Amino acid sequence: MLAMIKTFCSLVGFAFLSACSAYDFPDPTPEDFAVHGIDISRWQGDIDWDRVRQSGVAFAWIKATEGGDHVDPRFVDNWIGARKAGVRRGAYHFYYFCRPVEEQISWVKEIVPVDPQALPLVLDMEWNAHSKTCTTRPPRERILPDMKRFLDEMERHYGKRPVIYSSVDFHRDRLVGTFPEEHFWLRSVATYPNNIYEQRDDWVFWQYTAEGRIPGIKGDVDRNAFFGTKSQFRDWLNGELKR
Repeated sequence: MLAMIKTFCSLVGFAFLSACSAYDFPDPTPEDFAVHGIDISRWQGDIDWDRVRQSGVAFAWIKATEGGDHVDPRFVDNWIGARKAGVRRGAYHFYYFCRPVEEQISWVKEIVPVDPQALPLVLDMEWNAHSKTCTTRPPRERILPDMKRFLDEMERHYGKRPVIYSSVDFHRDRLVGTFPEEHFWLRSVATYPNNIYEQRDDWVFWQYTAEGRIPGIKGDVDRNAFFGTKSQFRDWLNGELKR
């Protein structure tokens, strides 16, 4: 309920600003949000998707591709398993700064099926900190046009505008003040995203822990919250919600 009130105050505009400002709201917690999901990759191993659905998971993003030649070895199993269990799912692509954007676009198209019922594709923008072969950090002037090209081409191919995922450091270094019309999914496991993401209080998804536990998944899994109500989530799924 607290999150809903804060969302209302952020959306209603000037007419209600004085009323909203009279309240000193504490930061929302994940429990204040009505819609929760997960994101997964090969590291979650075998997943019992029926149990995942029964636990109340509303959506799942599944790692599909990385760079221009890597595919998550469990992508196909997870993609099919989630659909059969009735879990709304989408794919995500981890961007690799040592491969041309054109190659990455082609690779995603080759691996990720066109499915009108799927969630929008996610463009995962983080520094390639885990890579031993790609430590380059391109300037903002190169990254932003490549991101736009990726987003535009994915929208043409899949029929839905992708969501942008970002971590705190990458957003701080390259994305502050950019892409005001895009939908963002932000990682913030230590605090509410509005506290640490500059000029990004209009996020749509919040990744709030990497240590979640879900029936049907052994070990830790990332947990995520949608910013609004269940009806707003249905509108978002139908492409009818503008943040």
